[in-house]
Amino acid sequence: MKKASSATKNGIKIVCQNKKAFHDYKIIESLEAGMVLTGTEVKSLREGRANLKDSYARIKGGEIWLHDFHISPYPHASYNNHEPERTRKLLLHRREIRRLAGKTQEKGFTLVPLKVYFSKGKAKVEIALARGKKEYDKRERIKEKEEAREMDRLRKKYNIGS
Repeated sequence: MKKASSATKNGIKIVCQNKKAFHDYKIIESLEAGMVLTGTEVKSLREGRANLKDSYARIKGGEIWLHDFHISPYPHASYNNHEPERTRKLLLHRREIRRLAGKTQEKGFTLVPLKVYFSKGKAKVEIALARGKKEYDKRERIKEKEEAREMDRLRKKYNIGS
């Protein structure tokens, strides 16, 4: 997981990313959602103290909930601190939730958070509609990357393509 970057790009400050999701899932479509957070959670996120590993989103009762998203307790808070892995509500338009609910009913589709970031001062999460990859798909992708790396090494060694 990547820690918070000090540089902001287009007013966006990335807090954490779920790089493993790109390895385990084929991303079909992604969209931005707001999160319902407490004050200490926001302060902890601004310090980059979050982890998306093993987190997932579920639709229940016409609302989307983010499960297993770890936000470390804020160290300067007193007794009012938050629970690190509580279930958090995501904010989307009703029509988007209905569309995603229909898609996730299909076999093999799931909702996976890709990254958490601040956009114009508001905490956002990028969730993706994804389909799980099979083991042979993962091995094939690794093999392609290694072949491309080897070709780049050879090009660099013999100064080809410059």
